[in-house]
Amino acid sequence: MKQEGSLALFHYWNRLRGDRPAPKRTDIEPADIKSLLGDTFILERDMRGEAIFRLAGTRLCAIYGRELKGFSFTSLWKEKDQRLMARLAWSAFENKSVVVASFEGFTRTRRSTTFELLILPLDFGADQARSMGILTAAERPFWLGVDPVVEARIDSVRVVDADREPMFLKNRPSIPVPNLVPGDGNITDSAIATGPGRRIRHLVVLDGGRS
Repeated sequence: MKQEGSLALFHYWNRLRGDRPAPKRTDIEPADIKSLLGDTFILERDMRGEAIFRLAGTRLCAIYGRELKGFSFTSLWKEKDQRLMARLAWSAFENKSVVVASFEGFTRTRRSTTFELLILPLDFGADQARSMGILTAAERPFWLGVDPVVEARIDSVRVVDADREPMFLKNRPSIPVPNLVPGDGNITDSAIATGPGRRIRHLVVLDGGRS
């Protein structure tokens, strides 16, 4: 993580969870993170198993020029990246993993800027799957919030074991994602079978949560 908003939200989440894989939703006090709320979001898994926005902050919605509540999380990315992002969201839901991604967002007029995404798991019990996160721009160009971002290209992703590496999150290098991402057919459920230090094509995945 490089952005101050990501670091602040992670440390807040990490403090609340204590020795648990994730804090409960009721542990979160919006007043404690009021300066971050405009950039934060809550994801939930719908009946189809898809991650959708349950809530999204005003600054985040302004970046995309629309209310994100109810929209698919993966719809923010280009089609070739959507399956990968779906699997990362699933990892936060099911494995209580912390996910960090860097991506470049593009407007219809081909303006672009770099963003950082952080997804943090929440404990909602066995019947519900939710996570919270934050999306922040590395810079805030004058057009951001006026010229909507309409597509995104992933630059790097990381799945973090928050129990092992919380002290090194800012300095640990990300894993770059090639511009030519392999087709969806090559990313299968079996490719993300459990186990420490697993490799998914060009990615190395570290499971979050507790065993």
